[in-house]
Amino acid sequence: QVQLVESGGGLVQAGGSLRLSCAASGRTFTSRAMGWFRQAPGKEREFVATINGSGRITYYADSVKGRFTISRDNAKNTVYLQMNTLKPEDTAVYYCAANRDSGIATTLYDYWGQGTQVTVSS
Repeated sequence: QVQLVESGGGLVQAGGSLRLSCAASGRTFTSRAMGWFRQAPGKEREFVATINGSGRITYYADSVKGRFTISRDNAKNTVYLQMNTLKPEDTAVYYCAANRDSGIATTLYDYWGQGTQVTVSS
């Protein structure tokens, strides 16, 4: 069983930065790929970023590539999403998720956090 708790969301001006954190429980954390997803009002949930179990491989959606960085600290059972040069279209609820496997992926996420709101003003 894996429990995930996101934090770090809030209100920021366009061009600003936020760092989201996701604290995970469970002794299988290092064997799971982790992902960040987001959902804006009236839209379906979309993939943002993923990182493999060791933290050596990452993959990003085109919409955030070059602006967002996913990382993890396995000693702390925590995954991060550093978001720079934020745009109003980044406004969404951001969710942390744990994959059933260790390789980067956009699907097959078994555990989800409660979500944290990110609002970017223009």
